Amino acid sequence: MPPASNPLVLVVVAVVVLSAAAVFGSGGKSLTLTLERASHNGLEMSELRDRDRLRHGRILQQQPTGVLDFPVEGTYDPFLVGLYFTRVKLGTPPKEFYVQIDTGSDVLWVSCNSCNGCPTSSGLQIPLEFFDPSSSSTASLISCSDRRCALGEQSSDSFCSNKNQCGYTFQYGDGSGASGFYSSDLMYFDTIVGNSLASNSSARIVFGCSTSQTGDLTKSDRAVDGIFGFGQQGFSVVSQLSSQGITPNVFSHCLKGENGGGGILVLGQIVEPNIVYTPLVPSQPHYNLNLQSIAVNGQILPIDPAVFQTSNNRGTIIDTGTTLAYLSEEAYDPFVNAITQMVSQSTRPLVSKGIQCYLTTFSASEIFPPVSLNFAGGASMLLKPEDYLLQQNSIGGAAVWCIGFQKIQGQGITILGDLVLKDKIVVYDLADQRIGWVNYDCKFLVPFCTNI
Repeated sequence: MPPASNPLVLVVVAVVVLSAAAVFGSGGKSLTLTLERASHNGLEMSELRDRDRLRHGRILQQQPTGVLDFPVEGTYDPFLVGLYFTRVKLGTPPKEFYVQIDTGSDVLWVSCNSCNGCPTSSGLQIPLEFFDPSSSSTASLISCSDRRCALGEQSSDSFCSNKNQCGYTFQYGDGSGASGFYSSDLMYFDTIVGNSLASNSSARIVFGCSTSQTGDLTKSDRAVDGIFGFGQQGFSVVSQLSSQGITPNVFSHCLKGENGGGGILVLGQIVEPNIVYTPLVPSQPHYNLNLQSIAVNGQILPIDPAVFQTSNNRGTIIDTGTTLAYLSEEAYDPFVNAITQMVSQSTRPLVSKGIQCYLTTFSASEIFPPVSLNFAGGASMLLKPEDYLLQQNSIGGAAVWCIGFQKIQGQGITILGDLVLKDKIVVYDLADQRIGWVNYDCKFLVPFCTNI
């Protein structure tokens, strides 16, 4: 989740896994195979699941390190849950926590015992837990003199308490916050390496134990146990596991946009031949990309490219911690004007609570134009109408579709959240400092709910 100056909403990613993407032969040649359906008679569900998991590992980019998966629930839809969350197991004996997944922040943290302001029940119908370092035989606190404490200084989040504990304070863009201290303990997971499945693996990681929460984090309607940050800094679980040689320095997701959400999030690389890549802007705290232009129905909009350039708190960020999408003022007005002009004959434009909406009896795919976000390196992100619109309600049999992109005034920042990122494979290749994507119908996924 980007800095506190940005008006963001917490959201995270869901998990299941691709049924198949591509088959590669030796020498880089592709193979075409005739497939027959195998009989699964007599096999237990757990055996079928393990077979699937090994196959899913082969779908992912082969690495000498392993691939981790996380079972996830939730949806991007702000009118429903409005967030994605997964489960992690920490401590000895292991205890399970539900955490939001957020590519806009770096640290995994969970609520600690004696937490001030932490909710005790959740409208998501999930049990809430509290981590107690004294109840875990493998837990150890991070002192101020520990070299790992310095990793938090990369994002100016660490501080030293009068008890010589390495602490933190996070402020999120929606005004919420969390503070506490860092702890080191075991995290449990299943790993796929080549054709081998290793269950109940573990690794020691540093994570946050929050003793105070503020803002929306204190509300029980969508409460979870913490946040799973997937940023690039040293305290990110991705960075920690990669540095230990457990996983590659890459992760991928495919967010399902309809029918209750779901999707895939793995620490590994999904192989799909049509993925296009664009470089990450170097030396940035978030996933900044060089957006160069926006096209509506193939026509480039009259927007000064300087609007999208990265400098200080300006630029374009990809963030699963954001529900919708945000455009700077200079880009938002031409974008909405172009959409309105193209559908003026088939809709009745109206403004609802400051948001441009359209009343129509047609389906969105029939009348609303495709949009293209064009990035450095020739990579374009193609948006269907459902990727920039939200259906709000209906009036007299006509649907009300509203622009899901919101205007950010005076900040010069563009944030692409789950509204845009859904139904796409997105690969965060941190080793090569690039992000790739391809449109993909994420409903064609094999359920991959594992007990980690």
